Amino acid sequence: MLKRRKFIASAIGTVAAGMLPVSVHTSFTNETSTLLKGKRLKRGDTIGLVAPGYAVSSDGLEHAKETLRKMGFIPYHTDRVIGNYGYFSNTDEERAKDLNEMFANENVDGILCARGGYGCTRIMQMIDYAIIKNNPKVFIGFSDITTLLNGFYKETGLVGFHGPVGTTLDNEYGITQLEQLVVNPQKNTVIHNSDLTEEQKEDVEYQRYIITSGTANGVLVGGSLTLINALIGTPHEIDFTDKIVCIEDVEESPYRIDRMLTQLIEGKTFKNAAGLALGVFAGCETSKKTKTFTLKEVLTNRLQPLNIPTVYGMSFGHIPANFTFPIGVKAKLSTTSMTVTVLEKAVL
Repeated sequence: MLKRRKFIASAIGTVAAGMLPVSVHTSFTNETSTLLKGKRLKRGDTIGLVAPGYAVSSDGLEHAKETLRKMGFIPYHTDRVIGNYGYFSNTDEERAKDLNEMFANENVDGILCARGGYGCTRIMQMIDYAIIKNNPKVFIGFSDITTLLNGFYKETGLVGFHGPVGTTLDNEYGITQLEQLVVNPQKNTVIHNSDLTEEQKEDVEYQRYIITSGTANGVLVGGSLTLINALIGTPHEIDFTDKIVCIEDVEESPYRIDRMLTQLIEGKTFKNAAGLALGVFAGCETSKKTKTFTLKEVLTNRLQPLNIPTVYGMSFGHIPANFTFPIGVKAKLSTTSMTVTVLEKAVL
């Protein structure tokens, strides 16, 4: 887990204008008409581990396997995830082949990415989307996996799960949050934030605040801000219209967050989003210096003028207590309670 920088200065107060309520009425898009859901997972199911980006260490892989066993699952992986090809786990062709075969394998019930790390954008054109469409399965990951989650949804309608990867699935809160969506699914599942530790309460990156208050209904999309931006101009660019966009990032300076948000805002559909749920931007704060904005100042300055319900500090991202949310499923965002309510079962 990445180290988070600590700060002595307290965060600036929420801008008063951001507390004004916003009434947002949205309709769900037609994308849900082709929604594909995998079957719910049960104890004894086989979970395939893949490494579609960076290489995973042998210790990290064993840790993931042990966690899955404790959860009651049977871990499985091919030799493709073992070793290195530069900073990748394998060549582009072999990483794509591993994904394709995991979806096609009738003995694999669900798929968990062993880790994130750059590389997923390189294999998007090598994935056999027909195989995924014909074999919908629970697919879980975050960070660079943002590319696959949103790409799979756009190409096939598959509901994927933005949640812990194998190397970070070691937190009771994160495991419970994942299981409530893929093992014990219910309609109207309310995703609550985790309790903050005393140390986190003193960390400005974990501060929870409303940028623009209100409620929003829409389909969940999003993930890593860096990867959301990397999809712009590609066939898998996200259409944000009437969506609840979940966004997090890690180790990016405020000016880079500013630049990426500006690019989204200047795009065609981001300003038409239904709501914005911001996770913890771990390692993205800088100490306040002359001619420097804080993370909170950047987020408020860029997002408040959109007049879209927006809240910061929800429990997802590159943090220990990382909740899971399903891509492509109808949900409701409340900035007041800082909750996301998943309105339908995300699995069959």
